Amino acid sequence: MGPKPKIAVIGAGASGCFVALQIFEHLEGKASIQIFERSKEPLAKLRVSGGGRCNVTHQLFEPDLLSEKYPRGQKELRWAFERFQPKDTIEWFAKRGVALKAEADGRMFPSTDKSETIINCFLNELQKYKIPIHFEQGLVGIYQLENQIAKFRLLWEGGKEEFFDIVVMATGSNRKIWSILEKLNHTIVDPVPSLFTLTLENTDLMELTGLVIPNAEIKILPKGKPQKGPILITHWGLSGPAALRLSAWEARTLFEANYKVELSINWVCGETTQIVEETYWKKKEVSPKEKLSANPEWKLPSRFFDWILKESNIPDNKRYSDLSKSEIRNLSLNLTQKKIQMVAKGVFKDEFVTAGGVSRKEIQFQTMESKICPGMYFVGEVIDVDGITGGFNFQNAWTTSVIAAQGIRKNYLT
Repeated sequence: MGPKPKIAVIGAGASGCFVALQIFEHLEGKASIQIFERSKEPLAKLRVSGGGRCNVTHQLFEPDLLSEKYPRGQKELRWAFERFQPKDTIEWFAKRGVALKAEADGRMFPSTDKSETIINCFLNELQKYKIPIHFEQGLVGIYQLENQIAKFRLLWEGGKEEFFDIVVMATGSNRKIWSILEKLNHTIVDPVPSLFTLTLENTDLMELTGLVIPNAEIKILPKGKPQKGPILITHWGLSGPAALRLSAWEARTLFEANYKVELSINWVCGETTQIVEETYWKKKEVSPKEKLSANPEWKLPSRFFDWILKESNIPDNKRYSDLSKSEIRNLSLNLTQKKIQMVAKGVFKDEFVTAGGVSRKEIQFQTMESKICPGMYFVGEVIDVDGITGGFNFQNAWTTSVIAAQGIRKNYLT
């Protein structure tokens, strides 16, 4: 092993703080590590994640299934999750006195339900290892050096410069940083928003604000990838897991269409139009005197089913015996193939995710080292990798940080 390497971690977010800790542990303290942050505080995104509770990871432990939660990066992370996955995340925090709990949908939070628990864990570990964070450090340039002791010269706002052997980029979706990386010949995949709500054209569906349809399927017409799960009706359109998954998987399609697309929604996911029709014909035969609105099928909320009846031009006091063939057809189509116009990208309170960043083709995912710029490593969302909502983007940060630390160890301790 040569001299003690001098390492700069750019960014004091989740991936930056975690990778600094991982590097210290994997190099057994045999490195000089400093974190540089352009703002006045660390872990800002982590602080507000999950409504201030911090959705640390997800209770999904099969690498195959886990990698499928990433619209971009699925192939690369499939292998990466063999080395560090949610089970390892849970264990890492448990060893430091932080217990994580899983909710019914698999999302995992600190048992305290407070982001501050995770923040304090990181800051305490950084303090223990004497890893400093330098705040209000705006990076303006990175320069490769040849035939010199250090590999990189870093230039900060105000003219200060420093020299490092290794640079770890943990800057998230930062256009200024991407511009600096482009000057080092890295390719930046054009960033577009991911994880956002769907704003609909004016419709009385929004009068049902707050209602959740528990098991729906939504897709872009004509050939979008269907996304399943609960849908939340809001005063501007649609949110909830299924809508947010659609926004992630179709991020580029929606961006290119200026967020003006026709959506098709199956409000009773798993049921075809034919099955729904057959259900109503059977009800007409078995319970002819019963009103349609008295006991909606498929556990649909009553107010929502009244809206569906209205959309199908069926009075809510109508009995099954009085249903016509065309009414059954219209009702079945509206339940399984309802067409709604999306007109804009809405706002999701946890919307921080961007599809885009450093091209995955230019990163060696066995080490997270740049193929273009040896000695430079990438972790977290600075890369063109993003997951759906549910703790998956944080897990990407933890996993890529561990692999980067292992890669640096391989280069400096072997």
